[in-house]
Amino acid sequence: MIVPPPPHDRKSGRLPRFKLFSPILAGATLKERLIGCIGALIGICVTGLVCGFVFGDDPQLPLIVAPIGASAVLLFAVPASPLAQPWSIIGGNTISALIGVSVTYIVADQMLAIGLAVALAILAMSLTRSLHPPGGAAALTAVIGGAAVARSGFWFPFIPVAINSLILVGLGMVFHRLARRQYPHRPGVAPVNTHATADPPPALRVGFNSEDIDSAIARLNETLDVSREDIDALLREVELQALIRQRGELTCADIMSRDVVTVPGDTTPDHARYLLLKHDIRTLPVLDENEKLQGTVGLRELAGSKLPISAAATARPSDPAIGLLPRLTDGATHAVVILDDDGKVVGIISQTDLLATLAKSLSHNGLSEIMQGNGQGI
Repeated sequence: MIVPPPPHDRKSGRLPRFKLFSPILAGATLKERLIGCIGALIGICVTGLVCGFVFGDDPQLPLIVAPIGASAVLLFAVPASPLAQPWSIIGGNTISALIGVSVTYIVADQMLAIGLAVALAILAMSLTRSLHPPGGAAALTAVIGGAAVARSGFWFPFIPVAINSLILVGLGMVFHRLARRQYPHRPGVAPVNTHATADPPPALRVGFNSEDIDSAIARLNETLDVSREDIDALLREVELQALIRQRGELTCADIMSRDVVTVPGDTTPDHARYLLLKHDIRTLPVLDENEKLQGTVGLRELAGSKLPISAAATARPSDPAIGLLPRLTDGATHAVVILDDDGKVVGIISQTDLLATLAKSLSHNGLSEIMQGNGQGI
């Protein structure tokens, strides 16, 4: 593919300056890459130190294998990749090394052996759902690793490959937790029907569905380094962000109910039920002795003698009101409690509040189009 030259700056006539760091992967930033560098530094050094302490300085036994460096790149630089998950690293490296050692015992020709080792490693990793690119290097190392690897024989896939992989993954879990990153990566959860009926959940009744995603992936005819669940979650977030951009001028403060009916945490179920029925509402915020939100309670929870408090869906007054749409259409949340910076309840937005706002917004837009001559005249 021919890449066109960058356009000239019209004002100065010079080529624009290139950025020092231009991420290739979506979500990659200089900060994230620096965190990845620190993680790889710690991970590789500590893995080598631990293996050296356990196995000593035996020159006949490699303390750390080269493919672990490639594993560290995936683990610390792209921890959300399906190829960088714990089973992919541990299983992929170990299984591939085992394949490589087996091939050396069966195939005498080294040129054929190196090709078979990598090819069979890809097949084995695919069948065991542990595809990991450094696994190919682990299989190759088992064939051409030299005398030390040859003397290790079938111990090589376990010591040091499996041990290296286990230590690296353990360090990665601790490091990502300290860096406030999610690892192992949990794919996005698809919307579900919470009412135990055959209907699809509300979020799936309009717009794209799982079959559309499968068809799009099939048409691309490529293997993507992202899980299908993450694609689904990303597309739904794109839809929401586009909606916020188009209709995000209204904030939660604009549409929330400010005279909020609340109960203290020590109230009785009977009194809570009385308030719900009296005010014809479905959700009561429950406050502690400092007027801070403890959770919420609704009619469906009031079956016992003690007030059952559920976790509350919350938002800030300045948040875009349209951003509450996914939570208020999940089939379980009937209202979102609005909190100020001190955690005090300042309002509440119900499904009805948001629906009325959307209806008014749509009607205003339709009338605007008619007045501009975009529709049939009045």
